[in-house]
Amino acid sequence: MKAGDTRSPLEAAGWIGLSTYLVLVVGFAWNPTPLAQGLAALGIAIACAHAALFYGWKNALVLLAICLVTTFAMENIGAATGFPFGHYHFEVGSNLIHVGAIPIIVGPLWFGMGYLSWIVAGTLLGGAHRRLSGKIQLVVLPVVAAFVMTQWDVVMDPPEATISKAWIWHDGGADFGVPLSNYLGWLLTAWLFYQAFAIYLSRRCDTPVHTAERGRALRLVAILLYLCSGLTHVIPWVIGQSGEVTDAANHVWRVADLRETTVVTLLFTMVFTSMLAWLRLATDAADR
Repeated sequence: MKAGDTRSPLEAAGWIGLSTYLVLVVGFAWNPTPLAQGLAALGIAIACAHAALFYGWKNALVLLAICLVTTFAMENIGAATGFPFGHYHFEVGSNLIHVGAIPIIVGPLWFGMGYLSWIVAGTLLGGAHRRLSGKIQLVVLPVVAAFVMTQWDVVMDPPEATISKAWIWHDGGADFGVPLSNYLGWLLTAWLFYQAFAIYLSRRCDTPVHTAERGRALRLVAILLYLCSGLTHVIPWVIGQSGEVTDAANHVWRVADLRETTVVTLLFTMVFTSMLAWLRLATDAADR
């Protein structure tokens, strides 16, 4: 049997598997259960495999190392001093091995969403994540990627911190118990490891060369994974959760208000960004 005869069934199986995973993410990842934790672990594995396919294993491992070192350092500084995120501690993963004061799962989660955000940002900029040949791209891509990454936190942090209590903001915050400093800290931390990776990548000439079709497919997968990680927060709003929740500063918030505001934020951040990235992908394909 020729290779061309098996490619389509294999690709179809891959898309079916991805679709199944995305449905599970949208339907169940919002609720901190063992299933949600398993989906998160699988998502990290998918991001690692995607990075290896897109950049090659060596470059993917460098990105992973840069991300883990940067994020564990910044998270530990934050937990100890309150800079740059604010005063907080993790409840999620408390039974896991810790790197300093931070559960070991936190770094890989940064990598998973960080890598997907990097690909989305590069797609928005016309494939800048592949070239990085000019000084403007070297500066602009890390900044845009940091904002794309932080959009995810803007969506998920209030419900995860204030309702699920995955982590606790000691002094609360105006954004349903989350302080502005948290988002500024995310921008800074994401920018640091993106900028380091951009400098590294700009000096490499051994990244894999993909066909146009394969490159678009890989970027589309990243966009879908990024988008569905946000869409999961639509489900509890549709269900119509009610009641009240109190943050660490003893401020009482209505759960229904928090859930609906999360969907509003999602619509005008992650959904809009994903739509723009998909349109750029489709436009680039039509212009070829």
